[in-house]
Amino acid sequence: MGLSAECLRADLDALAAREPRLAAAIARIGYPAPRIRPRGYQTLLRTIVGQQVSVAAAASMWRKLEAELGDNFTPHCLLARDFETLRACGLSRQKQAYARSLCELVAAGAIDFDALPADDEEAIALLTRIKGIGRWSAEIYLLFAEGRRDIWPAGDLAVQEGLRRLLDLPERPAEKATRALAEPWSPRRGSMAIFTWHFYANPAL
Repeated sequence: MGLSAECLRADLDALAAREPRLAAAIARIGYPAPRIRPRGYQTLLRTIVGQQVSVAAAASMWRKLEAELGDNFTPHCLLARDFETLRACGLSRQKQAYARSLCELVAAGAIDFDALPADDEEAIALLTRIKGIGRWSAEIYLLFAEGRRDIWPAGDLAVQEGLRRLLDLPERPAEKATRALAEPWSPRRGSMAIFTWHFYANPAL
């Protein structure tokens, strides 16, 4: 389960006590809403389905998959379908390769979404064994589906730009600099990441 509203508020209040610019930003735009996704392989499968397509196209593909495979389908259900069947659901050859990689690892017991490593870096390393799942996708899963409080997706452009605006930096920091800037916020970097998205997206700024 992702970070709750109460957890976000507590973490951000603790950080705001040390970061006057964060405190001022919270006073202007308020606290972010929780970002919660279900735990399990289907959440990462949705990420694969949604890569490089519009939200509407991804939703259409997912509906077709559920119509073909059934609600709450298992990895074995997908693996049992042939190329043409999955292509009719909208999955390209590349997406099928990524989806099969995920489902094969889960079916073989190599990845257990109910027992991912407690260490964040170990969990990221395990999830990135899945074809098509890079560090960012793994971090987003751990933050939104597991509510890991210290996940910091430093490669996310909106996080970088939100941080630039929040800290009044002269330019958007690169991934390495974004990671370094957030070190003082550990172990609450996950809540800070969610706030940077909120700050970036807020039209009042």
